[in-house]
Amino acid sequence: MTARPRAFVVVTGSELVRGDRTDLNGPFLARQALELGLEPARVSVVGDSPEELEAALLEGLQADLCVVSGGLGPTHDDRTVELLARAAGVALRVDPELEEEIGGISRGFAERMRRPYADFQPGVTKQATLPEGAMSLGLAGTAPGFVLATARGAAVVLPGPPAELRRLWPRALETEAVQRVLERARPPEVRVLRLYGVSESAVARALADAGGDGDGVEATICARDFEIHVDLLIDQGGQARTRADELEAALAEWLAPYLFARDEQPVEELVLEACRSRGWTLATAESSTGGMVAARLTSVPGSSESFVGGVVAYSNELKERQLGVPAKLLAEHGAVSAEVAAAMARGARSRLGADVAVSVTGIAGPGGGTPRKPVGLVYLHAETPEAGRARDFSIPGDRDTVRRRATVMALHLLRDVLTQSRHEDA
Repeated sequence: MTARPRAFVVVTGSELVRGDRTDLNGPFLARQALELGLEPARVSVVGDSPEELEAALLEGLQADLCVVSGGLGPTHDDRTVELLARAAGVALRVDPELEEEIGGISRGFAERMRRPYADFQPGVTKQATLPEGAMSLGLAGTAPGFVLATARGAAVVLPGPPAELRRLWPRALETEAVQRVLERARPPEVRVLRLYGVSESAVARALADAGGDGDGVEATICARDFEIHVDLLIDQGGQARTRADELEAALAEWLAPYLFARDEQPVEELVLEACRSRGWTLATAESSTGGMVAARLTSVPGSSESFVGGVVAYSNELKERQLGVPAKLLAEHGAVSAEVAAAMARGARSRLGADVAVSVTGIAGPGGGTPRKPVGLVYLHAETPEAGRARDFSIPGDRDTVRRRATVMALHLLRDVLTQSRHEDA
């Protein structure tokens, strides 16, 4: 690949290092950098230790674009501004307009909390203090974002809360300092192959047999809960596109039975689109996943056009009462069985008035397993007006892993049976 300007992301907060919260900003900023034609060289997550943070900032400032999130609040452990100024070798200054704006917000807080504004004043001044030469991006909350031109390019400093960071990020991209960096960037063309039902090692072998990447094409393979995503990043120059065409065609041919999409559309969107194309409605019947399949479906805007609802029937009594699963079936085969999964799907179709239904029943653990039915055993069943399909899996992992992967499997079973029905009509 042609050398691209480097981006270095510094995410600060001891709560992230301790694992109390998950970092959402680092992955977002790295993806943004790549789409803009920068090379996301590193994402560094550091705590509130001044020594650790300053070291990360010094390293980050060696990149063409350094993006920092967090540590902009009014408390003693919010040290990003002072440490960035020290790392960049510039002084600090109070921005009077920013101080007035933050002060207005803080006065409102003080009045509502019936506290004197003097309690807030030191924090207001602290948050209005910026490195000399920095350009304010305005506020999202009470923490300002800003951009500082550096010897190599620019440093962008944004608040830690993800919603606030994403609100100020577009403003940062419009600044002169960042635009100078982006002028040297070359956004790569990105192609995506999304696979299901194949191992990561098998995809890696197929890539190697196709000649691997290179010649301006970079291939990455990522496993995500039983899906495998292959991203091809294609340079703008030379023979990169020709090589990408050859590589994509070879992978698509060899992995054809597992290839379900060539874009970033999640499987739940594909399921809902397949239902809409047939004019069919959809329902869910879940036990071990506790509504996670329905949650994935309803996360899609416009899902109400096809999805009518779902039943979370955790107990046997509810499986009988809400889904019409016969008590005799439960007694003979147990709640975790292919027979009960089929009855749950049929019950969801009839009781909820849907054309299509999928059911999930399993043992998520950590307890409840037996030698015959171990933890991780999951039964799925999907029914359409034209076809039914069942699957059973033994999923290794903890409770969260079993539930999450069972959800993905249920959605892919739906996609599979809906696609089969469509092809049979053709």
